[in-house]
Amino acid sequence: MDRREDRKPGRPAIYHIRVRGALDESWSDWFEGMAVAPQPGDETLLAGPVTDQAALHGILGRIRDLNLGLLSVHRVEAEEGQEGFDCEKQSL
Repeated sequence: MDRREDRKPGRPAIYHIRVRGALDESWSDWFEGMAVAPQPGDETLLAGPVTDQAALHGILGRIRDLNLGLLSVHRVEAEEGQEGFDCEKQSL
C-alpha cells in the first residue's frame, strides 16, 4: 500500500529528523517552524509538520548548509486530533 494514502489530503506529514550537532530552540524559525530539541550525545531532534517533498528537501538543504551530520529522517503518524507535540517527549 502506498503510504501517501494513509495521510489525509491537505494535511502535512510529521517528520522527525535527527542530526549530529547541538542546536537550540532559537533555530526553529530557520527550520520552517520545526521544534528543535537538543538530545544526549551531541545530537539534535527536529520535529514537526512538513507540507510537501519540496519543503523537506529545503530543510535537508539547510542541514547540509550548516554542515550537520544527518543521522535519520522518519515520517511519523500523528495521532488523530494532534495539532502539535512536545519535541522533548519524542525519541527515536
